[in-house]
Amino acid sequence: MLFRLKGVYPAMLTPFDNLGKINGPVVKDMVDFYIEKGMDGLFPVSSCGEFAHMTLDERKELIDMVTEHNNGRLPVTPGAGATHPGHVIEVARHAQKAGCEAVVVCAPYYYEVTQGMVERYFETILEAVDIPVILYNIPAFSNEISPTTISSLSIRENVIGVKDSSANMTNLTHILDFVQNAKMDFQVLTGSEQMFYPFLCAGGKGSMTGMGAVVPEIMVAIKRHFEKGEYEKAKRAQYLMLPLLRLMLTVPFPVGFKAALETRGFQMGPLIQPFTEAEMVHYEEVKPRLKDMIDAIAEELAAI
Repeated sequence: MLFRLKGVYPAMLTPFDNLGKINGPVVKDMVDFYIEKGMDGLFPVSSCGEFAHMTLDERKELIDMVTEHNNGRLPVTPGAGATHPGHVIEVARHAQKAGCEAVVVCAPYYYEVTQGMVERYFETILEAVDIPVILYNIPAFSNEISPTTISSLSIRENVIGVKDSSANMTNLTHILDFVQNAKMDFQVLTGSEQMFYPFLCAGGKGSMTGMGAVVPEIMVAIKRHFEKGEYEKAKRAQYLMLPLLRLMLTVPFPVGFKAALETRGFQMGPLIQPFTEAEMVHYEEVKPRLKDMIDAIAEELAAI
């Protein structure tokens, strides 16, 4: 039986040390933090986690760090995206050996391709690996996987779901419509935290988001209240996150998310992309505001 994708996952950020290496002790602390906060799974090697800056060996190293410390407590579904299908296959096979339940794979990026090429790209990968695959639609950073292509790929045995980060509710409703009569183990998750509540209302099953990595409590609260039929509480929690999200996005992605996570006690290390002096001033000014917002959210969540 294939792994059943559902629930709330953090799109894990990646901490680096002063030498630019992945900071293993902090990764372990993050894994424990997400388990404690009630996450349903772990999504390392994510876009928020700056996988595009990492070598294939570094991605494998991070997968090993997470799976070994997690020790089977939660499902682990790492990213395996790359422009070259051979690189995806290499990381996916490593993830399977490490004991991961599935891999998350975006469409090829940098070069623009047709939808036919997107579908063939995934077919090439699916024919070469046994591990379940979660399609990852993130058109801001890669070629789009259209609803029609998702529908076509969803019937393949080892395609178990899609993480859609298009923030396009029209596309999401079409995806949900296409797959509602597909095999029962195909699930649709959103990667857009700002629309999690309406997505659940439309029939979605969960999320994989950067907000889940920074304030996992808020994503858990939205889903918990929704599942209890407490829709006004779920909606209130949804709107509670938006000012924080807007502030984080005033800093180039994903550094605003890393700054917010640092306020929670996790040392994320030096920036990979250098900032201008003005950007660095703004970055330092934003940090205390992020902490105040997160503290206020915790108080309001407790009162919902």
